[in-house]
Amino acid sequence: MGTGWLIISFTPVILYFTDIVILSAAFSVIALVTIIIFVKGQTKEPDSQTLHTMVSITLKFLLELILALVWFFVAKKTSITSVLLFFILYLTLTLISVGLILKTLKNKSL
Repeated sequence: MGTGWLIISFTPVILYFTDIVILSAAFSVIALVTIIIFVKGQTKEPDSQTLHTMVSITLKFLLELILALVWFFVAKKTSITSVLLFFILYLTLTLISVGLILKTLKNKSL
């Protein structure tokens, strides 16, 4: 959020701080839920680990689809800066989540 404030303050980009906070919080909650489900599944038996991994990834995908639906169609945030902000945050937090999952699976196979 500090980076968002700096971008708003020092560049001519028309972007609202509330948009940055709302999207950052939403994507962070989705990533946190995904990681919690995945980590909880890693303490279970091997059959359950696979199920938890698939559930966490599927839930992440569905929650992000719902967020996109709400953001673009309900809130009508369709300006180019809003769309770019959405996809930059989506890509960033998705890469972090997938990186954590892959790092864990590299050490412990399904």
